[in-house]
Amino acid sequence: MFLQSRYFFSRLATSTIHSRCFASTLVVAEQIDGGKLAPVTLNALTAASQLKQDIDCVIFGADKTAETTTQLQKFNNSNIKKIFVAENVAFKGLLSEAVTPVLLDLQKKNNYTHILGGSSTFTKSILPRLAALLDVQPISDITKVVDKDQFIRFVYAGNAVLKLKSNDTVKIITVRGTAFEATKEGGGSGQANVEKLDSSVKNDLSEFVERQIQQSERPELPSARIIFSGGRALKSKENFKLLYDLADLFPGQATVGASRAAVDAGYCTNDLQIGQTGKIVAPDLYVAIGISGAIQHIAGMKDSKVIVAINKDGDAPIFAIADYGLVGDLFKVIPELNEKLKKK
Repeated sequence: MFLQSRYFFSRLATSTIHSRCFASTLVVAEQIDGGKLAPVTLNALTAASQLKQDIDCVIFGADKTAETTTQLQKFNNSNIKKIFVAENVAFKGLLSEAVTPVLLDLQKKNNYTHILGGSSTFTKSILPRLAALLDVQPISDITKVVDKDQFIRFVYAGNAVLKLKSNDTVKIITVRGTAFEATKEGGGSGQANVEKLDSSVKNDLSEFVERQIQQSERPELPSARIIFSGGRALKSKENFKLLYDLADLFPGQATVGASRAAVDAGYCTNDLQIGQTGKIVAPDLYVAIGISGAIQHIAGMKDSKVIVAINKDGDAPIFAIADYGLVGDLFKVIPELNEKLKKK
C-alpha cells in the first residue's frame, strides 16, 4: 500500500511539472486610439499560429478595452484560449514603464515559451525591456517562423537573410507585419475566456503628456493599398502637392510616403518616412517618384506587390527592383499622369 501511495504521488508530481512546462504563446495585442485593435496585431496572430501552440492574448489600455476585446474574439480561429485585459488610467499612452511590470508578472505566472507582438512603436518599447528583465535576447522583425526555435529575419538593411536559432527558454519576438498575412475572422463566437488582470500600476519614472495626431482622410501608410512616394528630386515642400493630387484620385486607398532624404530636406513630416529607419510597407502598388533607391529605403518597401519607378537617371538603383520603370523628368511625367488618371 505504501508503494502504491508513493507511485500515486510520483505520478501527481510528474503531471504537475508537465502542466507548468506546457508550451504556450502570448500575443501582445495593441490597442490604438478609439478602442480599435491595431492591424499589425492580426499579422502577429498569424505568426503565433505557426508555432502550433495554444495562444493567449493580453490587451493594455486606459479605457475602451472591452471594445478591443470584442474585436479580438472575432479571430478565435487563431486558437486563442484566453484574453487577459489590463485596464488602468496609468496605461494612457501605453508607456513601457507602466506596461512592462504587468507583462512581466503575467509571464511569471503562466510561464510562456513565446511572447510576440507586431512590430510597432509600442512593442519596440516594451518587449526589449521585458527581455532585459527576463535576461533573454529579443528577436526583432522576424519575417518567417521555421519552427519553435528558429526564425528568419533580414539584416544589413535587408541585403542579407539571417536564419537564427534561439536557445532561450522564453522567446521575445516582434513580427514584421508585411511578412505575414493578417489573420481572418472566423470561428469567433466569443469562446476565448476573458480575464481581468490586477493592473495596479506604480510608475514614477515617466508621464504621458499628449499625443499629436495629424488627421487625414487618407489611410495610414502600413494599411494603404497604393503609395505614391517622393524623394529629394521633388526639390521642395510645395512640389509634394503633386503626390497628394495623385493620391486623392484614389480615395480611401492611396496615400503619400517619402524617402529619408526628402524628410531630412524638410519637404514633408517624418511620419511619412519609409525605410529602415522609417515605416515598413507592402502595398499592392508602390510608385517611387524621384527616389534613387538607397538600400535603407528599399528595406522598407521591397515587399510591395508591384513597384513602379519614375526617375530621370536611368542608372538609379531603384530600377533594379522595379517591376515597371519610366526614365523621365518627374515634373513632366506626373502632371501628365495625373491628367490621364482623371479621365479614367
